Formats: sequence, structure tokens, C-alpha cells
Amino acid sequence: MTELHDLTAIEQLAALRAGEVSPVELTGHYLDRIARLDDGLGAFVEVTADAALTRARALEAAEPAGALWGLPFGDKDLVPRAGVPTRFGSRLHRDFVPDTTGDQAAVLDEAGGISVGKTNTPEFGLTGYTETQIGPPARDPWNPANGAGGSSGGAATAVAAGLLPLAPASDGGGSIRIPAATVGVVGIKPSRGRVPFASGLDSPGGLPVAGPIARTVADAALLLDVQVGGRPHPYATAAPGSGPFLGAATGAGAASARVGVTTVSPWDDAEDIRLDPDAARAVAVAADLLADADTAVDAFDWRPRGYAEMFTTIWRTSAARMALSDADLELVEPITAWLVREGRQLSGAEVLEALAAATVFERETIMAFARFDAVLTPALALPPQPIGWFDASDAARNFSQQVQYAPYSSFVNVAGLPAIVVPVTLDASGHPVSVQLIGRPGGEAAIIALAATLEERVGPLPHPPAWRLPRPPAWRLSA
Repeated sequence: MTELHDLTAIEQLAALRAGEVSPVELTGHYLDRIARLDDGLGAFVEVTADAALTRARALEAAEPAGALWGLPFGDKDLVPRAGVPTRFGSRLHRDFVPDTTGDQAAVLDEAGGISVGKTNTPEFGLTGYTETQIGPPARDPWNPANGAGGSSGGAATAVAAGLLPLAPASDGGGSIRIPAATVGVVGIKPSRGRVPFASGLDSPGGLPVAGPIARTVADAALLLDVQVGGRPHPYATAAPGSGPFLGAATGAGAASARVGVTTVSPWDDAEDIRLDPDAARAVAVAADLLADADTAVDAFDWRPRGYAEMFTTIWRTSAARMALSDADLELVEPITAWLVREGRQLSGAEVLEALAAATVFERETIMAFARFDAVLTPALALPPQPIGWFDASDAARNFSQQVQYAPYSSFVNVAGLPAIVVPVTLDASGHPVSVQLIGRPGGEAAIIALAATLEERVGPLPHPPAWRLPRPPAWRLSA
């Protein structure tokens, strides 16, 4: 029996517009699933059921309007929403209730979406896993003993478990792609300068951008179009190219594309990076599938150097900007305190040198990738890890573990490139394994088309079409 959450977000929107389901009915369906299932998953840190139903009734009483009309979503708990607790994953803000709504939330409101609450995130979004001092961790719905990745761990868990049809997220070093790959859904990190209200252009190194998490490539492209088109661009530069991107999710153009394949990461000369066989196999399967679709696929010999010191300096610099007192640093997570203290010890010359090195890395990476429409890499180096695997007391070791888990993520932010993760294979336990496609500057359309091709072409079991990948156990739990 098909339930509402079995439909893609696009199918749910079609049902809403056709009057086959009402905004109140759809919102109630997801609120019911959250109430019954989220205690064991940790996707949400705040559920605003009354406000969501009030908004659903108001939308229902008006003419359908907006690209997301009547569709539920959740705000990442780094994004303020007026009147709703916004904790930033930190006990420092346990009681903070903003009186204004941030653009990342307001844009989805204006598109007709319905916020049902706040999704789980680590403290200030600083880590690639979602375990905090103020609430339960975000868990992988396939195996709740494992974490969901981060920092958009709650958003990814909610989408993977059928608690949301799609979710807005953000990515400063992999925070969309790491959790999406961990739980087997689709995540898009846009180009620097693509999303007006979260472009990356206002931060050191230009790292953090907003983007979507969804169950299908087309659903993710739909939400990306909303995020891109929601505000005028406030800077004198923007990503080249143009949307809308939903049209690219047909896969058209993949046959004329050229894809480079590499399992090299820029951390290889600084950390003990060990690629899990299932991750390597997923890359090989994806390369074969694209070749079968007449995409030109070539091995890519990429040898970046000197990345680790530069990125670590920029990440510490970003943390050092936070207005935290010495007393605050005694209350935050050890990894947060370590990053802030390390960042504050940097000299101006060291920061400027790292930022200059990042610009060189950006230019060299873009030029190295220029002969390809996309570069195919593993999404993660390791499989999902147990809750508590990341060291809670030794911050330096914790940082190293994050790199070992996801060495293919942060360099895409430094280079300002778009990237998408999509599940393509299953491991022996039946858990999805994902790959990453990295595009040219402004090349979202190309990687969306290639990801859609993979989604369509993944073969018979044990590699079913991505939209038919088996769902985690929570998916089928009904009232």
C-alpha cells in the first residue's frame, strides 16, 4: 500500500495541486510520523506542530501559490525562525528564541512551504557528525547505533526515514554531502555565489553555502531552484551559468559529458586515509554506468599538495570569529573550544597566508578539473560509524577522525565548486553507498544530469534504481 511519504516531493506537490491531498492532511501525516518515530532517530530538536497546522490551514484556504505550496520541511537549527527556539546545537543558546526569521527559512515560506520544526545539528555546525550536549544524536535510520554524519545530520535523517519529503541544509566543509551520503539520500552543495542569501562570499575562504537534501535528484533540484531564486544577488559576483535546475534532472546531456574519475584526496599526504572497499566499488560501478550511458569516462591523475595546513588554518579562523568568552569556552564542546582557541592564536600573517594559499588551490583545482564536465570521487572514505566513535575529549584526534571519514568534502568548498552525492550501490548489509560528482564553476546542471543518469541506470538487485533503493526499517512503520 502506497503512503503519502512513498511519493517523491514532486509527486506530493502534484497531488496537492490536484486536490488529491490537502496541506493539512500532508502536514499531519509527517507530524504523525515524527511523533511516533523520531525519539529513536534524533532528526528534530524542536517540533512546531501547532504552528505547522495553523499555516497548513491558512494555505488550504487560499489559492495554491509557490513552488513548494503545502509541502512540509524542517529548518536546520542554525537558521533563526521567529518565536521558535534556535539553539545552534549548543547549550550556550539553550533558551534563545529569536524575534526574526532568517532568509534561509523565509525563502521557503515564501515558496509556500510549511516548517514543522528544527532539524538537529552539531554545535555551531562545526563538525561532520551530529552529537551534542543538549539532546540526542542524529542517527542513521539504517542502523540507529550509527551516527548520521553532519552537520546537517538531522535533515538527512528526516529525509531518509520519511519524516520529511525534503530539507534545506548548509555546507561549509561537507555538511550537506557527508550526512546525505551517510544515510543514502541526495545532497547538493552549490557553487560559491550561487545561492544569494548563503553564497559563501561573506565568510573566510568562502566556504559555507546553502543547498538541498532530498530523496531523489529531481526533488533536490526543485529545492535548489527555490533557494537560488528566492532573493536578489547582493554581491558584485555570482556563480556563472543559470537555472532553473529541475530540467537537468532528466539526465539530458549526460551522453555528451566527459567525467574524470579519482580516489585521490587532498588529505592523502597528511592523514592516514584508507578507502573502504565498498566506497571504491561504488565509484567503479558509477563509472561503468556512466560509460554505458555513452558518457566519456577517464581515469584522472590528480596530485594536490599542501592542502591540510591551509584548510586547518581557515577552519580555525572561521571558529575564532565567534563571540565566545573564556567562560563560554568552558561550556562548549571540546572540539569547539579547541578550534576557537587555536584560531585565536593565529597571527594575521598566518591567516592571510592561508587565504592566499586557498585562492591558489582554488585556481589550480579548477584548472586541473577543467577538461571534465564533472569529476567522480567517493562520497565518503569510511562506512557509517557508531555513535561515540568521534573522540569527545581529544579535539585534535577528533578533527583527524573527521578527515579520515570524509576526506573528499572540504576541498570542494575551498575550490568553490558545485557537488552532488547520490547512492549507487548497496553494501553487504543492504546499506546504500554513495558517490560524489564535482562540477565546474557554475556547473550544477551538468552534475544534476549525471546524477540523474546514475539514478536511472543503476541495474537489477543488488543494485536497484536509486529511487527504488530499499528503504530503512522506519520507512514502513505505519500508524
